[in-house]
Amino acid sequence: MLKNRYIFIALGMLFSPLACSVQVSIGIGLPDVSIGINLPAYPQLVRVPGYPVYYAPRLEANFFFYDSMYWVYQDDNWYVSSWYNGPWRLVEPEFVPVFILRIPVRYYRQPPAYFRGWRPDAPPRWGDHWGRDWEQRRSGWDRWDRHAVPAPAPLPVYQHQYSGDRYPRQLERQQQLQQQNYRYQPRDPLVRRHHEEWAEHQGAPMQREMQGRPAVQDRGQQAPGPRGWEERRPGRDDAREPRRGQEHEQGRGHGRNE
Repeated sequence: MLKNRYIFIALGMLFSPLACSVQVSIGIGLPDVSIGINLPAYPQLVRVPGYPVYYAPRLEANFFFYDSMYWVYQDDNWYVSSWYNGPWRLVEPEFVPVFILRIPVRYYRQPPAYFRGWRPDAPPRWGDHWGRDWEQRRSGWDRWDRHAVPAPAPLPVYQHQYSGDRYPRQLERQQQLQQQNYRYQPRDPLVRRHHEEWAEHQGAPMQREMQGRPAVQDRGQQAPGPRGWEERRPGRDDAREPRRGQEHEQGRGHGRNE
């Protein structure tokens, strides 16, 4: 992984039905990743059939929305943000949520070369790409009950009104607007941790759904705190989808823009 330098990448994107071209430049700095994606407006997002994930069919980029956050796969790295134009944070392979890992190959609008030859209706072969150690740590990521898939989170459509010069670049302002307009709380344990750390990174009060309780309570495990949790590798239970009794709660986030 790239740890101590900046990368500048130029992407060409197709956004509107008129097929207008927009230039997207991404600058990445670590450990506090800052990515600027210069979209003219909120992108069209379409549900991936059978998955609690949305993708952006008009963007020539691997751009997704899952459980209240945006996810981008670019240059062998995953990035996450709570706003469609960033800023973004790097996500190590050990901490990518399972339903992001499970997105079928055909929904990657800018697939890397090593996807070639892989089944379009199946997830990427992450074990082949990231190696045996990763596959052992995330064992079971590619197995799930397709009849018990959680409902998708509501889209934060309030962000439609913030484009161009109106886009909130300050992290605290983003958090303020999100608290005012989007009350859904992430259900996926890994997404919840990303969300909590994002709130701390912005210096805003953290919004926890279950105060005083760990995010994961499976087999006696306690979820690490929002600071420094990236240094710990998730166990198998972190990579699993919610138990059958919980899937209906997955979709019950209530926001003003559902």
